[in-house]
Order: sequence, then structure tokens, then C-alpha cells
Amino acid sequence: MKKATILSAIILIGIISSCGNNNATAPQNGATPPLSLKVERLAPKSITVYSQFSATLEGKQNVEIWPKMGGFIQNIYVEEGQKVKKGQLLFQLETSTLNQDANTAKATINLAQVEVDKLVPLVEKGIISHVQLETAKAQLAQAKSSYASIASNINYSRITSPVDGYIGEIPYKTGTLVSSTMPNPLTTVADPSEIRAYFSLSEKELLAIKKLIPLDSKNQMNLDKAPEVKLEMVNGEEYPQSGKITLINAIINSKTGSVTARADFNNAANILNSGGSGKIKIPSTYENVYEIPQMATIDLQGKKLIYVLNKDNTVSTKTIEIIAQTQMGYLVKDGMESGTTIVTEGVTKLKEGMTISPIN
Repeated sequence: MKKATILSAIILIGIISSCGNNNATAPQNGATPPLSLKVERLAPKSITVYSQFSATLEGKQNVEIWPKMGGFIQNIYVEEGQKVKKGQLLFQLETSTLNQDANTAKATINLAQVEVDKLVPLVEKGIISHVQLETAKAQLAQAKSSYASIASNINYSRITSPVDGYIGEIPYKTGTLVSSTMPNPLTTVADPSEIRAYFSLSEKELLAIKKLIPLDSKNQMNLDKAPEVKLEMVNGEEYPQSGKITLINAIINSKTGSVTARADFNNAANILNSGGSGKIKIPSTYENVYEIPQMATIDLQGKKLIYVLNKDNTVSTKTIEIIAQTQMGYLVKDGMESGTTIVTEGVTKLKEGMTISPIN
């Protein structure tokens, strides 16, 4: 009996000892280890942010070609897309009827001239009155005027290019009857050596743009000193040459609440096309600012908050005042100090005063 009692006591002592050892290795008070989260040390820097605006592209010259007289198209001397020079013949309208009218008008001039020549000596001799001669001269002048009008129409039948450029679509073919009242022009000649990108600014955006452009002596925007702009082409690539803002309408359209603006780009390489589209990118450069990653912020009652890492690895919330937005996050200028460390991940899991295990 004594042996059984002694054996039971030994087993009980072993169990108690084992429990004591387990308690020694477990976290005190059942606490879980702190979260391991990435942090970032902030430093002020200069950052350029681009505001983007949808734009339509037009050539420097985009001239519609209309006939000044009605007639059938006799010849078309150009092809769509062809490069032409100023004064080059594009279309020839049929003029057979006009030529006949011109011959008739010439004959009328000749007859009127003969009549004047016949009356001059008679007037000088006093055989007829001076009034008859003046009437004959008036008829001669009228005949010459009629001929000049017909000759002008014949000249109008030769339709030439008013500018250097490229031929657009030609909707009418040889033999088509055309006139100045038809719905579409004969063609369009576009000069794409310089491309003009037209875009719209809201009233709020206009006020922001005005801050980027210095004023002249008349307190007007000095566009010569406006920042250079970029053009993102329709394929997402950036046009290799920068452009200049050359127009900002000062009158806001009451119907749309916007104003029209224009930026010009050199297109000597003929990369851009008149009638195309793209996005104008206007730069704004901010000095000595801090860029806060978007994933490091939380929203609380309309405010943006971040978690700042303290020296003892606890975190505390801080409200930030955003001055601009980037693709990565937000720019902050005031209320921050260089060297401040913020938590950049898992911020939704944090609370004021929590301890974390920072990962740099």
C-alpha cells in the first residue's frame, strides 16, 4: 500500500513540473505577437504631376475646297492623301458652254467697238449728237463687263489648292455635277506640319491653370511663359516633342461651363494626323513635398489619416492635408517632417497605440 502511494505522488509531481515548464514558454497573459508590417521613411522631394485633358487634333491649315461655280467635274488631278503645293491644279470643271458664251461676248464687244469707232468722227463733225456716242460707249462697256464675268467663271472652273498640304477624302467623281450649295466640299487640304490640339477646361480647371501661367503687364496670362505640355497619343505612347499652349479662351461657355484651349505641336515628322485625338498633359511641379502611398491612408469622416510609427514601435494616427494626387498616392506639404516613418500596409488592421514589428 505504501509503495502505491509513493508512486502516485511521484507521477503527480511530474505532471505539475511539466505544466510549469509549458507555462514558462507561452506568451505572458496569453498575448499575441505584434503584426509585422512594412514601413517607409519619408523625405521631401520635387514631384511633377500631370493634369490630363482629352483633345482633338487639327492641322495648321484645314481648308475645305468648294467650287465657286456650278458644273460637271471634267478632270480630277489628285488622289486622296496626296501631298500638294499651293496653286496646284486639283479639279477642272467642264466649260464648253462658258466657252461659247465667251465667244459670243467677244463678238458683242467687237460690234460695240465698231459702233463707237463709227460714231466718233460723226460727233466730231457735228453730224450726230454727243449723246449717241456716249450710248454706244456704254454698250461697249457693258459688253466688256459681260465678257469679264464669263472669263472669271472660266477661271473658276480651274480649282487649285490655296495652301500646301495633303488631300483628304474626294467624295465626288469625274462627271458629277457640283455647285457651291452641295452638302460636302470637293475635298479638304490639310497642312499637318503643325498640329493644333484643342481641349476644354472646366471653370475649376481654368483657375488651376491660371496659377501655372505668369501674368503680363496687363494682368493677362502670358502664354509665352506657359509651361510646355505633353501629348499622349491614342496608342498610349507619348509624342516625342513637347508643345506650347497658344490659346485659352477667356469667356466661359454658359451652356457647357467650360472654355476652349489649344496647344500647338511641331509635326515635321508627320507622326500626328489631322482629325485624330489624344490627351494633353499639363505639368504642375511641387517642391519639398511628401508622397504618401494611397494604400497607407484610411478614410475617416471625410478626412485622410495615416499611421505614424513612434520610437517605441507603437503607432499613432495623423491627419494629412492633400494638395495633389499622383498615380501612386497623395502629395502633402504641410504638417509633415523629414524622417517621419509611416506604416504602408495593413493600416485597416491598426488602432491608435498598437505596437507593430516594423519591416523596412
